[in-house]
Amino acid sequence: MSIEFVLNTHKPLIISGPCSAESADQLLSTARSLKEAGKTHLFRAGIWKPRTKPGLFEGVGEIGLPWLTEVKRQTGLPVTIEVANPSHVEKALEHNIDVLWIGARTTVNPFAVQSISDCLQGTNMPVMVKNPINPDLNLWIGAVERLEQAGIKNIALVHRGFSTYGNSEFRNPPMWQLALEMKRIFPKYAMICDPSHICGNRSLLASIAQKSIDLDFDGLMVETHPDPVNAWSDSAQQLDPHSFDAMLEHLIWRSPQTELGALPDLFVQLRTQIDQMDDELIKILAERMKLADLIGALKKEHNITILQTERWNAILERISTQAAQLGLSEEFIKRYFDAVHLESIHHQNQVMNG
Repeated sequence: MSIEFVLNTHKPLIISGPCSAESADQLLSTARSLKEAGKTHLFRAGIWKPRTKPGLFEGVGEIGLPWLTEVKRQTGLPVTIEVANPSHVEKALEHNIDVLWIGARTTVNPFAVQSISDCLQGTNMPVMVKNPINPDLNLWIGAVERLEQAGIKNIALVHRGFSTYGNSEFRNPPMWQLALEMKRIFPKYAMICDPSHICGNRSLLASIAQKSIDLDFDGLMVETHPDPVNAWSDSAQQLDPHSFDAMLEHLIWRSPQTELGALPDLFVQLRTQIDQMDDELIKILAERMKLADLIGALKKEHNITILQTERWNAILERISTQAAQLGLSEEFIKRYFDAVHLESIHHQNQVMNG
């Protein structure tokens, strides 16, 4: 029988193991190295692998379950696998798998999540929920709520980045703001960062892991393999156990400071200044929208379109130049003023058509 693994017991919670189970020896070799290093709390391995196209390696399947049972017997490490349907859940329960996770390609499908939740009803199985592939926060929220409605209380969230169209240095750009919003909505659940799937390569793993720690994430899920170059799947993003241990050694683990009395006076003063500036920003934005309302009335009077492309391009060019001189990134300024522009358009539309 499995002893219930409580997902929010450890901070940081370290989850590691190969992307895919390839053989009993490969799993045991990885697990022994991780156990010897003494930093891993939960051993992961994929035995069912949802692939984008047919013909790719889709995992060894059910034959990998006894391998994981042997890993647990020989090393004492609890084990976790990905499940995508009720059949997977039933087989995992039969083999006393300690923790399940719902992958990004499953989280995106409410029917699949509901069927898994129904199958888990009446159990105390811990479940980790990865964010959906696409940046849709409601799908992630909905997956958690379906598990909660099934009576699952031992839940963790896994941030593995989001798929986007176009070029990026990341396999799945992190879009940190979405993960942070989930932390705000579900503060009682651990938030785990999966830098392997965010990065898609070994070179960026440490920096992304460190950023997640700095953002008060509760742990890491990192793919490790005894011979990453020859791994059957996702070879570019896996570390050998020794390199993984070295990466953990160099990370700076930080603690959130919740008691204001324990903070330096300067820290409190700076926070107070930020609060005051935020109040001023809100007032300035409100005044800006009043001006947009007046412009909307003039456009209505003279039968002019709301969108003035040349004017908007001129604003962006002027603001971007000024922002660069003040040390603000172009990406941030564009996102910020895009939001302001959309709100101005909304105000003017209300004036002209409301």
